[in-house]
Amino acid sequence: MRDPHSTPTPTHAIVIGASIAGMLAAAALRDHIRTVEIIEAHDLPEGPAPRTGVPQAAHIHFLQTGGADAVERLLPGTTGLLLAAGAHRIPVTTNMVVYSPHGWYRRWNRTTHQVFTASRDLTDSVIRAQVLKDPRVTVRTRTRAVALLGDARRVTGVRVRAADGTERALCADLVVDASGRATRTPGWLARLGITGLVQDEIDSGLAYASRFYRAPVPTEGWPVVAVQADPGLPGPARSGHILPVEADRWHVSLMGGPGGHPTADPDAFEDYARTLRHPLVADLLRHAEPLSGVSVTHTTTNRRSYYERLPAWPDGLVALGDSVAAFNPVYGQGMSSAARAAVALREQLAAGGLVPGLARRAQRAVGTRVTDAWSLAVGSDIHFAGTRGRRPTAADRLLRRYVGRLSHTATGSFHAATALTDVLSLRARPVSLVKPGVLLTALAGPLRPPLDGPPFTTAERRLLSGLEGRAGGGCR
Repeated sequence: MRDPHSTPTPTHAIVIGASIAGMLAAAALRDHIRTVEIIEAHDLPEGPAPRTGVPQAAHIHFLQTGGADAVERLLPGTTGLLLAAGAHRIPVTTNMVVYSPHGWYRRWNRTTHQVFTASRDLTDSVIRAQVLKDPRVTVRTRTRAVALLGDARRVTGVRVRAADGTERALCADLVVDASGRATRTPGWLARLGITGLVQDEIDSGLAYASRFYRAPVPTEGWPVVAVQADPGLPGPARSGHILPVEADRWHVSLMGGPGGHPTADPDAFEDYARTLRHPLVADLLRHAEPLSGVSVTHTTTNRRSYYERLPAWPDGLVALGDSVAAFNPVYGQGMSSAARAAVALREQLAAGGLVPGLARRAQRAVGTRVTDAWSLAVGSDIHFAGTRGRRPTAADRLLRRYVGRLSHTATGSFHAATALTDVLSLRARPVSLVKPGVLLTALAGPLRPPLDGPPFTTAERRLLSGLEGRAGGGCR
């Protein structure tokens, strides 16, 4: 029997956007608010099909360890469903062939982390199905949120516009903005009288070109392959990644900076891959069958709104995902950061319920979760020559030299490699890299000599030799 003096369960929440961030926000809310309604501007596909308004879906995606942990907390069993649908669990660094600016990373047999690789469409569909099977969560498609209801003290809902142009007010105890890079929350807050929002925009100028290939080797157990850009080299930065994904495919993304952007020309894709710092990606693609055209995007700017710093914040409103911070996709932090922010929202609701001040506390918790991924992305992008929005300070350059030393050490030190992957996987905060034990590891340098080529296993080399025997030449 309910205590008559207890706080009643909030009745209704609205989530703006059916993105992964929006779905995970709904998962965070459903146990604390009776009904959750997701407002989505487009129709949602059935199964793993492209979703309108997600151009970044054409490019490689993976869930970091910290992101996968967060998804499991919100939606238990999801990573198992992803694997059953064809996604790959990649041990870090055991199943990675990575050429860093400091050399080839070793494939240590002691696994400390894992990433999950799949097409964005598959990841979207599995998470969406997990959320929408709950009758407490519904979706209103072909509907756009056009304004917030309420005032500077409290948001009470949203005004929405349907596809036929009609508008109506939807009331809610809580509104969560998960609308992504196209968020209108800064303008909506200004119309409520909340001003002074600080925003950052840091643009490295990178462009992405991606396509799918039929893998020429079995994808089960095949490593992630990456040739990373080196900001210290003259000329446009270039990098490339091959991820094994579902349906025996490779998902390939090539990135280039201003003056060296890849194009949408299918005939030029593999030629561009050969301009990377090492020919490995191009050599592998020689044996693979293209399954799609080439998709290009220039939307790689890092953008952040510091909502948590505003002197005033209305009850009834929380923003998360790309609505708060959008990252250069090369760092693979977006989905994982959104998942961790959704967990932060749920933790705040679980601690005290939807009471006055909850939205502000939740927004600050989201900001804290975002900061780690933001510092990783921005801390790298500011060192590219053409970056706009911020240039490295003396402290930034000093930190870069230290992280470079640690990265160099990681090519021959398991301790250094683990320290770096702890941070990159969002399992540890960047400040952990300056703990005394890590500092001493960096000072000692690599304990093993550098590798002189890609660290494929004997079995992988046997498979590649078979391909080369048929085609002639290729990977070494």
